Amino acid sequence: MRAHTGPAWSSPCPFAVTVEPRPLPRDPWTLRFVASVRRFFRNFLREPVDVLVTLVPFAFLSVFLFTRSPRTNFIFDEQEALLANPYVRDAAVSPHKYGWLDAFTTDFWGRKPEGTIGSYRPLPNLLWRALWWLGAREQSPFFHHWLNVLGHGLNAALLSALLWRYSRRRDVAWLSGLFFCTAGVATECIAGVVGLADVLSVTGFLAALHALRLRGKLLPLLPLAIFASTMMSLLAKESGLSLVPLLPLAALLLARGLHPRAPYVWLRAAMVAVGAVGAFVLYVEGRRRLIPVPVPAEFTVAAVAEKSKAAQNYAAIMRWYGQPALPKDALNNPLAFTDAPHRIAGALRVYVRGLTQILFPWTLSGDYSAPQEPAPSALVFPESVLGALALIGPPIFAIGLAIQARLRARHFLAPVTLPKRHAVGAQTLWTVERFQTRDLRPMLALAWLTIVLFYFPVSNIPIPLPTVRAERFLYPCLLGTSVLLAAWGALLLRHAAKPPAGEEIDPALPAKRPALLAARGLLIVFVLFQGICARRHANDYSDDLAFWDSARKAVPNSAKAHLNYSVMLGARSRPEERLVENQVAVALAPTWPMAHVYLGDTLCRMHRAPEAVPHYLRGFPLAANDKPLLALGLQCLWDEKQLVAGAPLRETLVEEAKKTEKPTENSWYNWLVADLMANGEKNNGIDPKSRPRSYNEGPRE
Repeated sequence: MRAHTGPAWSSPCPFAVTVEPRPLPRDPWTLRFVASVRRFFRNFLREPVDVLVTLVPFAFLSVFLFTRSPRTNFIFDEQEALLANPYVRDAAVSPHKYGWLDAFTTDFWGRKPEGTIGSYRPLPNLLWRALWWLGAREQSPFFHHWLNVLGHGLNAALLSALLWRYSRRRDVAWLSGLFFCTAGVATECIAGVVGLADVLSVTGFLAALHALRLRGKLLPLLPLAIFASTMMSLLAKESGLSLVPLLPLAALLLARGLHPRAPYVWLRAAMVAVGAVGAFVLYVEGRRRLIPVPVPAEFTVAAVAEKSKAAQNYAAIMRWYGQPALPKDALNNPLAFTDAPHRIAGALRVYVRGLTQILFPWTLSGDYSAPQEPAPSALVFPESVLGALALIGPPIFAIGLAIQARLRARHFLAPVTLPKRHAVGAQTLWTVERFQTRDLRPMLALAWLTIVLFYFPVSNIPIPLPTVRAERFLYPCLLGTSVLLAAWGALLLRHAAKPPAGEEIDPALPAKRPALLAARGLLIVFVLFQGICARRHANDYSDDLAFWDSARKAVPNSAKAHLNYSVMLGARSRPEERLVENQVAVALAPTWPMAHVYLGDTLCRMHRAPEAVPHYLRGFPLAANDKPLLALGLQCLWDEKQLVAGAPLRETLVEEAKKTEKPTENSWYNWLVADLMANGEKNNGIDPKSRPRSYNEGPRE
């Protein structure tokens, strides 16, 4: 019996209820926001890496990391470079005393030729004077350092765009700019106002590298562009002389990657050399005529007459360059008072410590004076050997990379997928140059050379400098280290994204691969560490007390750091703490006259004049020509009634002054003591023209 199946059709049930489909639950707004941000950055990072594209994020990052407090005051050498610079201050005080063009006839500190120490940097002085003219007065160093902050962001953008144009590698381009922008060791140049010279010098170098891309109808402008960029770097800081050998080498290294079909590689390098050398010669000849300086004694013809031919040629070059006699101070640079082999060994040690500081900038300081960096007692020790390898190795690596790139004259990665709008013209040179990845080896070779050629002139190896070590010396070297780190980071990410052998390639897997996540995490941690160090040290520039407090903690063996910190404590009426720091400075540098005089001043102001007298008597003869320092101590003794008629100290000072008459016939010590004994009652101490501005006046450079 067959079962009943019912009709072939069915009518709608009168009791059926129509259920509309319920919408799927929406993600929380936080997840939607994160997804939109990810889409934005994904699309943003796929765009060509241009200066305008990278300038905004890097400028914002620079502002976030390096901006000082708006209520900060002028710190350290900012006081000499701006407050005591008559050319800069004239814009607000007496605008008719100095003209704008007088920036080319005065040195970096506003001194005329007769008082210069050779720092010739007209470009920063012009910009500072313009700020003062616009209204940025003494109370606003915040506005001055913004030039450094924005300039640093611009340099990072220029570096990223440079890597993109020479390699077509987005990962390397973005990472190089990111590493450069967040480098903690750059804080002194960015947060410190005086670092503007270093920032502008690097800007000129990057502009010159961008100018190397000129071709076609614009090729005749190449020497002029190189000339202008090199001159900008030289007028910003003397370290711009490194561009003279570096730019022709860059033209040779990067020519094949830029113009693989151009047959005139050597011609382009010659054009670049003409522009760079022409700028350098004009700079030297103009400086010699505008601000002439006497020839140092060690470079005169008579001084090198009996030396080797190489020494005579070196002295002749220095005489033409117009290098003045640099100030020598055993406290600021102990290497200047030792022989050449030990000086070189000490300089190599400092070089290694600087390179280490680029990678691990946890301890940063604005001062590294003695005995923090003493002269070495031996020639061969681990740091000197590593320094020699770090100085010789980069040129060797650069030569090897250049040879590899020359032997491999084709693009080293697989061809990229071109957009559809360029499918018709995919065979044109324009399309290939725009979208195909190029060999990165020439850029890496240039990075190695940049580190060495920028650091060598300030390494204390060719000539002793007034400073044994400074973080600002490393700022141009950051260009090379950032490129090398970016190439390593990009290589790490590419290897981590590769699937294991035998595994099928799945586009969804790389983003979830543990090795790739670990590589990304490592790079993020490194960037965060650098940024934290930069922000941490930038906070030290909130005021002069915080600055020197951080310096004495970072470099506990620096006598100057402790002494300057004591001066800031005295200015805030904290005499007991000031006394402790004074005593530490004297213990670290017992032959430093300033340490003894300031310790005596502290005791004297605490009404402990008998304890201060031995320190004054030890410090005065050692500083016989330091007028402000001598006036500070003598006025203090006068105020404490220690130099009244018939006092034993009065006769002792006269006898000590007589002892300094022969070695320093016109010493300030002898003159001030004689004037104080004769006219002290009338002037109530030191002559008002010689009286110090403040008892808390800090040590001068």
